[in-house]
Amino acid sequence: MLLYGTAADGMRQSRPEQARGHNLRSWWRTLETCDAGAPPATRTPRGSGGAPRRRTPEIAGDLWRGRPRPRPAPREEAELSSATPVICYVLVSDFDYQLPAELIAQQPLPDRAASRLLHLQRAAGECHDRSFRDLPGLLRPDDLLVLNNTRVFPARLYGHRSGARAQPVSPQNPAARAFLQGKVEVLLTRQLSSEPNLWECLVHPGRKIGVGERLWFGENRELQAEVVERGNFGERTLRFAAVPDFFAVVERLGHIPLPPYIDRPDQAADRERYQTVYARERGSVAAPTAGLHFTPEIFDRIRNRGIESAEITLHVGLGTFQPVHSEVVEQHQLHREWYSISPQAAAQLNTALEAGRRVVAVGTTTVRTLEYAARLTGGARVQAGSGEADLFIYPGYQFRVVGALLTNFHLPKSTLLMLVCAFAGRERVLAAYRHAVEQRYRFYSYGDCMFIE
Repeated sequence: MLLYGTAADGMRQSRPEQARGHNLRSWWRTLETCDAGAPPATRTPRGSGGAPRRRTPEIAGDLWRGRPRPRPAPREEAELSSATPVICYVLVSDFDYQLPAELIAQQPLPDRAASRLLHLQRAAGECHDRSFRDLPGLLRPDDLLVLNNTRVFPARLYGHRSGARAQPVSPQNPAARAFLQGKVEVLLTRQLSSEPNLWECLVHPGRKIGVGERLWFGENRELQAEVVERGNFGERTLRFAAVPDFFAVVERLGHIPLPPYIDRPDQAADRERYQTVYARERGSVAAPTAGLHFTPEIFDRIRNRGIESAEITLHVGLGTFQPVHSEVVEQHQLHREWYSISPQAAAQLNTALEAGRRVVAVGTTTVRTLEYAARLTGGARVQAGSGEADLFIYPGYQFRVVGALLTNFHLPKSTLLMLVCAFAGRERVLAAYRHAVEQRYRFYSYGDCMFIE
């Protein structure tokens, strides 16, 4: 259970805004190594300027490996009864929910804008069933609508391994050579450099692809690569041999990287349909799915109401869809993803913020980009530029820029669901998800959406 309040309320409170400089890894080690009957040490968070906050050991019993939870001494109980916020842990299991498999959309609707829209009003805690075509009417005339214009490329490659790092083949087993040169699947997630052409990738079967292994793709081996490094999360770094036009070859050999919950091979139609109509900047391995519902007709209606729009870029990679393997949210480390905010877009955003206008983010990738760029300024302004964003947003985060959010439904225990819960409140969001299940909404990438304000 995740609650917000102060120690005087008897509630657990999630960590305040991450920008205050807490070192999560050392924080976790402090609690993990402290004696079960003694309180953890106190320290003043960097940059907070206030009194030190006590790290209370009030976390789930299973994290204490069966030991009873320590009870504070009388003096500590008095301290905890004050109105000082207490920092505690957020459990990944707090973001779980049940979803029937038949509600996972396997195909897109013929009409993009025919999707359903669940309208969640945070202040009232109310949900209303609508159509996506209602969105222009839900927006305010002075809203600034912000879109992620990244473009998905066919980043999934099927090839073979050379067996260069395998054990010698026995002459008595001629079939072994074919096994050692078996099929491989590579997902290009992030280009690290163009010269040499280095890519961060996921590979399958991962255990058989070691450093030094050589891979080839295409019947005529149009692409060849060598594994040069193994990452901390199982990813590999591949160095591709030089070709005249790398992306042209990838466009020809590659497949659209549909998410694993879409239980079918990619089809020719996915190259257009798993793409927003405003996609321009190539670089994503997954679509910013909240934008899949827009059509030229919807944009015409938005413009006719005088609503301004701006575009930013964040190339969706491992940081967006990487599963959370830890039990405690704060232990999760988010991968970096490349982003860009033009001076024009930054000027539009800052003008809107200074005028008190609402910024409406289309998709969680847009939220992360805007909030990361605002954090660089230390205030409620967005800094133009490009770089790599690694902001992990979960309950307790204080939003600086985004005032409303259009988003699809997300997987249980995912960082995307945590972001939505940070924006609208965990209990409200999970109640809305239960309503969506009861009303048979379609879930995930090709599914329906939510508008949260």
